[in-house]
Amino acid sequence: MGPREIELQKTSKLLILNFVVILAIGITMVYSSSYLFGKENFGSSTFFVSNQLIFLVMGIVMAFVVSQTKFDFWLKYGSYIHYFFLFLLILTLFPKIGLSVKGAKRWIHLFHITLQPGEMIKYTLIFCCLPYFEQFNQLTVRERVLYAIPILMPLGILIKQPDFGTFFVCFMVIFFVCYMSSFSRKYFYGLLIFGGFSITGALFLKSYRILRLLSFLDPWKNPKTSGFQIIQSYLGFANGGIFGQGIGNSNEKLFYLPEAHNDFILSVIGEELGFLGVSSIIFLYLFLVYLGFKLAMKLNSKWGMILVSTIIFTIGLQAVLNMAVVLGLLPTKGLNLPLISYGGSSLISNFFAIGLIFSAVKNTLKLEDKVYT
Repeated sequence: MGPREIELQKTSKLLILNFVVILAIGITMVYSSSYLFGKENFGSSTFFVSNQLIFLVMGIVMAFVVSQTKFDFWLKYGSYIHYFFLFLLILTLFPKIGLSVKGAKRWIHLFHITLQPGEMIKYTLIFCCLPYFEQFNQLTVRERVLYAIPILMPLGILIKQPDFGTFFVCFMVIFFVCYMSSFSRKYFYGLLIFGGFSITGALFLKSYRILRLLSFLDPWKNPKTSGFQIIQSYLGFANGGIFGQGIGNSNEKLFYLPEAHNDFILSVIGEELGFLGVSSIIFLYLFLVYLGFKLAMKLNSKWGMILVSTIIFTIGLQAVLNMAVVLGLLPTKGLNLPLISYGGSSLISNFFAIGLIFSAVKNTLKLEDKVYT
């Protein structure tokens, strides 16, 4: 075994350990932040943590299966998986199939199963972006237009739902893959400018987004309505201080902070574990990104390097956006904290992505760059 293989194994083990620590914190804090809500609304204090454990087992099984498959398989057929989840994403817009929660149609309910397709789209989008940008110069004009449809269509649907948070993540995934690929820099910067104007336009297209932005700038202007959630988040961090109130002793989860076990779970962590706890979470994500990029740079295949680094970028981006929201640095976007917040679709999709990482690592010595269409 050569130095590269030894380094790959060492980095992989550290990355797995990092994932395990984050997941352990996640399970603990899901229970701590949800047991009263579960008892009050579902008659069981373990309702949410039990579901999260089931999702965790399903995710581990998925990650293991994906990690054991040939990475070459995902490069060849991953686009078909994207088409499938794109179809599910379209179904969210249909009455009686798509579920509307707080005015957003982000979920579908089929065969007693509730799914949020946008969570998986964040990762399956890579399967279409990678060959498109890497082989752009070899495509005809017709092929460039045709292959761009499954890349751009999810963005339009996510705006329609609306789910601006997932829209922004998918938008950044597209541009990250584009930047990492052999795509022309001249075209890239042109698309970047066009994309920036498009996001700005989408942001101000609806009045509720403008209201959300204004609430973010001054939440105390409407403390009982649009500013309520972020103010409660501030109070959670303020109550936590340096060392926190202790696990289970949060006041904000006593029906003050909406989505305490989901989008705003970091606020509960801040109140119960204090500044040190929040700092530890930030360090774990930074270390995850460092290890992931380090792993990606050691892969033989450029395609594998781009896919792994994009997955790590996507997880890190979601963590940054969630933390920025609960700290009041960005308007609320409806994005959870990866691997920590409650949610089956999010957890399972992240495990799918983790499986892809280790599939690439496992096959790196055998993988050669090919042409995939």
